[in-house]
Amino acid sequence: REGAAGLAVLRGASLVVGLDGCIKAVGQADAIRNQFSEATFERIIDCSGKCVLPGLVDAHTHPVWAGDRVHEFAMKLAGASYMEIHQAGGGIHFTVEHTRKATEDELLSTFQQRLERMLRAGSTLVECKSGYGLSLETELKMLRVMERARKSTDIGISSTYCGAHAVPKGKTATEATDDIINNHLPKLKELKLSGEIHVNNIDVFCEKGVFDLESTRRILQAGKDIGLQINFHGDELHPMKSAELGAELGARAISHLEEVSDEGIVAMARAKCAAVLLPTTAYMLRLKQPRARKMLEEGVIVALGSDFNPNAYCFSMPMVMHLACVNMKMSMNEALAAATINAAYALGKSDTHGSLEVGKQGDLLIINASRWEHLIYQFGGHEALINYVIIKGKVVYENKRCETMSSY
Repeated sequence: REGAAGLAVLRGASLVVGLDGCIKAVGQADAIRNQFSEATFERIIDCSGKCVLPGLVDAHTHPVWAGDRVHEFAMKLAGASYMEIHQAGGGIHFTVEHTRKATEDELLSTFQQRLERMLRAGSTLVECKSGYGLSLETELKMLRVMERARKSTDIGISSTYCGAHAVPKGKTATEATDDIINNHLPKLKELKLSGEIHVNNIDVFCEKGVFDLESTRRILQAGKDIGLQINFHGDELHPMKSAELGAELGARAISHLEEVSDEGIVAMARAKCAAVLLPTTAYMLRLKQPRARKMLEEGVIVALGSDFNPNAYCFSMPMVMHLACVNMKMSMNEALAAATINAAYALGKSDTHGSLEVGKQGDLLIINASRWEHLIYQFGGHEALINYVIIKGKVVYENKRCETMSSY
């Protein structure tokens, strides 16, 4: 958990990753050359004139679904609000309908393509939510898709059960809550224990007209009781006192927070509960921007996420960082910390991910510029900037274009 002051830039440095995928050394190039003079390396990358950064961590995404909502973007531009579209049967309900019909293989195929696009934009660890099933059967289908992707792709996945993403048609919020607590969570516990599905977090969309504070409390507590970290949507469209509830329940992170109260901010800082801010969503829905400055001043651990989903179609954490700086008034150092070490903290993984330190997993980016700030400064420029993406010391993406062009 770094303040902006804790961001160290080493010049003329080298970094060594071992065969086990963990960082063995980071420091001055000469010292490392001496230290490893007898060692043999599978691969050496010359980064002269380039920058090495930690792999980016995307702390909030909804990447498993079928049926895009491009038609709704036009409705939003014409002035329809998020809840108006939702109440007219669009929004989450539209995606649920299509996701229920899709086969597991179809969902896996599009999910893997999306993860590949995230990887090329520098993300090496991504939080992925279910939540377009709302029925036990489809929620489990989504979680199985994540489990299969976890085993077949390099990118790290932190999976989140988000069965309380919306109230299913034909049910009241109380009935949906009872169904989740009595049917969904016991089944998840069973599949977790048998090792069939690994779920890390539990999420609820705590919002007026969706799940109220009391239903949210019941679901989150039941999830915590089966060993899931609490990481939920709160205070997005209306002030709900979600932040206060999360702090009280020992939540690891709360997302959105456009409408968070001052008391909620103080409570989160005290409870070391991370704020996952989503500048893409506030930008696309023309909402009030989350109060990043106030949170940082009060000592909240601020993380960033893309909120990739059919409503906010953005894969790129460099663009998210740019929006965070411009629209939420974060500094570039704060944005980088929020998209690396603090995002890892929000997923309970900051001991192994999110910074270039000895003993941590060797997830890194090499960018084709002598100053790391180009990753944020160039809006949408990551296609020609990101030269290598490395996960556990293995090059998983190499961008040949960087060899022939200067990034300026």
